[in-house]
Amino acid sequence: MNANSSNLSNPESNVTASVSDSSTDASTTNNSPASSQGQQMWGGRFSEATDSFVAAFTASVGFDQRFARHDIQGSIAHATMLKECDILTADEVATIIDGLQQVLREIEAGEFNWSIALEDVHMNVESRLTDIIGAVGKKLHTGRSRNDQVATDIRLWLREETDNIIALLVRLQSGLLDLADQHTDTIMPGFTHLQTAQPVSFGHHVMAWFEMLYRDTERLVDARRRINQMPLGSAALAGTTFPIDRTITAELLGFEGICQNSLDAVSDRDFAIEFTSAASILMMHMSRMSEEIILWMSAQFNFVQIPDRFCTGSSIMPQKKNPDVPELVRGKAARVFGQLMTLLSLMKSQPLAYNKDNQEDKEPLFDCVDTLTGCLLAFGDMLPNITPNKENMRAATMKGYATATDLADYLVRQGVAFRDAHEVVGNAVALGIKEGVDLSDLSLAQLQQFSNAIGEDVFDYLTLEGSLAARDHLGGTAPNQVKKAVINGRARLKAFA
Repeated sequence: MNANSSNLSNPESNVTASVSDSSTDASTTNNSPASSQGQQMWGGRFSEATDSFVAAFTASVGFDQRFARHDIQGSIAHATMLKECDILTADEVATIIDGLQQVLREIEAGEFNWSIALEDVHMNVESRLTDIIGAVGKKLHTGRSRNDQVATDIRLWLREETDNIIALLVRLQSGLLDLADQHTDTIMPGFTHLQTAQPVSFGHHVMAWFEMLYRDTERLVDARRRINQMPLGSAALAGTTFPIDRTITAELLGFEGICQNSLDAVSDRDFAIEFTSAASILMMHMSRMSEEIILWMSAQFNFVQIPDRFCTGSSIMPQKKNPDVPELVRGKAARVFGQLMTLLSLMKSQPLAYNKDNQEDKEPLFDCVDTLTGCLLAFGDMLPNITPNKENMRAATMKGYATATDLADYLVRQGVAFRDAHEVVGNAVALGIKEGVDLSDLSLAQLQQFSNAIGEDVFDYLTLEGSLAARDHLGGTAPNQVKKAVINGRARLKAFA
């Protein structure tokens, strides 16, 4: 997360809990937009003040103050548009913008007094603005509603966080490319059903991780286009009677497009669901990587080591080195999946247009972004620093008759039908198991008893190096193909830079 947003990352750090707190009682000043009805800025229609518990229960300022910078950014653009459309004067807008900038400085300095009585970030900012500049501050809300205001804020915030996450993904993928490049010739067993299947290059395995993350990056880039559509100008649900120009605001805020239907613009959160879906797929991939690292670090595998700074020990067993970071990433995947389900469930029964339910969209989204960001930061430091235990990997590859398919392919090239070759190799493996040796350790005479198509050159195909080198095609595990894949990966990654 960037520095600006992290300043606001503790949303409950400075919130005034009491509805009647005189330190933030906007009704005590002539310039305040709040009425006497429990400070609410919409209280004119009501005959009694909001119950203090209800005020606290319905308030969102404890968490949505994270939007403060984006809310002010949107308000400055909105005010500028009102000036360009001759709805507000140039002097009024200059005063409003100066006041908003002062509010932002107070927030960034930690000097802003957030009030639950003012419900949310929007009302807190507007109330403080009016305290600073007087009655002209009340004109800022002309031609908009909190409905399109919050929809704009969440898109501005999520667009920025998506960019940050894409940058972290690119950093992680760059580290994986470096790791793969160092280990194109390092041999390890490839698995199916967690059983030794065929020899692969460790670099090839790492490049499989890269491809997963590359698709995740593509998904986020594509989702960003739908995040980056502007709802501002939709007002409460039907648009506004003022002669606004939404293209001005969209250009000022860097939106790629404008939401085409006011009802849809203020009420749907499918862009947040899409982001969380992409995040869930990404976390699923990171969880799979974590599972492999956890297995590989065990004494039963002993394939890799990760730096001590990513591990912890045991309070009772002094020999332990626990892979806490990958275990936590594996666990946090479930957390992100849960936030996706929360957002889907939140939206599934809502009629058009905006409903108070949508106040509940923020905390799951915040948690999803924070969790994903932390996991990517940890992986970006940890994965490129994996050290493979080459000897153990090679020894494990020798145990599972990993070159059996190579022997079958050899026989097919000698004119033996594949199904017959399959049976020949099965018999040879059975002999190897009986003798306690690998296929490459059987003598030529032992192999030839199963097929006279086997010649002295068979041993060129039964070595681990020969097995890797034979898979010399696009997407194959041959070391020179892995090197090409790394070069191609670096070129493809530049598209996200």
